[in-house]
Amino acid sequence: MGGLFRRAGRTVSLLGLACATAALALSATSALAADCPGNPNALGTSRTLVVDPREHPRIGTMQYAETLPLQDHEVVLTFDDGPLPRHSNAVLDILAKECVKATFFVVGRMAQTFPDGVRKLRDAGHTIGTHSQNHPLSFNRMSVEQAQQEVDQGIASVAAALGGDRSAIAPFFRVPGLLRAEAVESYLASQGLQAWSADFPADDWRHISPEAVYGLAMSRLQAKGRGILLLHDIQARTVTALPRILQELKARGYRIVHVVPASKDLPKTPTEPSQWRLHPITEQVAISHWPKVPGFSFAHAEMLPGPSVADLSLDLGGAKASFHHAMRGVPMPKMAPWPRQLPVETSANPIVFPVPSPALFNIPEKTQPAIRATILLPSRHAGNEPHAPADAMASATPPIRQISGSHAIAPAGLQRGPIIMPARPRPLNH
Repeated sequence: MGGLFRRAGRTVSLLGLACATAALALSATSALAADCPGNPNALGTSRTLVVDPREHPRIGTMQYAETLPLQDHEVVLTFDDGPLPRHSNAVLDILAKECVKATFFVVGRMAQTFPDGVRKLRDAGHTIGTHSQNHPLSFNRMSVEQAQQEVDQGIASVAAALGGDRSAIAPFFRVPGLLRAEAVESYLASQGLQAWSADFPADDWRHISPEAVYGLAMSRLQAKGRGILLLHDIQARTVTALPRILQELKARGYRIVHVVPASKDLPKTPTEPSQWRLHPITEQVAISHWPKVPGFSFAHAEMLPGPSVADLSLDLGGAKASFHHAMRGVPMPKMAPWPRQLPVETSANPIVFPVPSPALFNIPEKTQPAIRATILLPSRHAGNEPHAPADAMASATPPIRQISGSHAIAPAGLQRGPIIMPARPRPLNH
């Protein structure tokens, strides 16, 4: 902790820091004991949570595995990018009316421009963190030296606004735009700074309505049940939405928690490791991965049985011998019962489908010429002759059946000629 506040050749004692931090925590606690002046139905601050940044250097499930050890329906309010008097003062008034304490991440350049706004945060008992010197949206791309300069200058500017009192600055830092980088986070941890992300934002930096800010804040909180809410005290839409957010928090039974850093004289709040995770490890979204494929161990690695070629009922003809010749020496799978095709039982009295009535066609039955349907079946013959004589085919022709109710498909007097069957190809000799 001493290394963190050693800037410009000036060292602040740990005792001074501890005393100031203790006074900050006591002032927050005393505000709880008394009724909120002028507002007996105020939301208030339910408790003060003391954390050790060195034990949990990264918090906020939007990016990290851990978050603050909050109970169900507990909320930590955080505000970024100020101070900007026109809106930041209004946010302070709203919080004061509800006796609510929050954490503000101050931009160094804003502190230089509006130092009185930083002092108002301290005097109101809020926690003051830092948010870099110039709020560059490039922390994920800049070098460690550039990041170090942004971090250190931001702390120095906020301290200067407080008259050089670095003890009033909590070792909490939020990366602008939440654009994290491992090297930057390692530097923050080396300086005793706790990197704060969030558990859910209200998107109040976007061009949306105050109603949308309120809706997003409440719906996302409802989905998670507890956590760190990210807001901005430089936005007019946030000023408009904040009173309704606080009222709804109280109506739904949520409680506000104020967070301060631990020190020698202000010990950390006792917690269990599981409390620093928003959900059990198996349910986490922020660090979830696809499940690994287990490595199975098989007792028997035998090949499953397959059907025999004979079971396939394939008529390979002359190629059958070649197939067996080609497969000679190739091990075949074990034989397995293959379903056989059973003969289909036929009824002695086949089903006869009805013939449609001539009335369905709206044609007088007297004018309907009859046609003759002829079915030619090839006769079986012996020998190697390609086809039977035409007179043999004619003798094998079945009797003509007349179907009524149909039109003729050929002109009258058309004579039927002989039917020539195509020659059957001879099998190849292999």
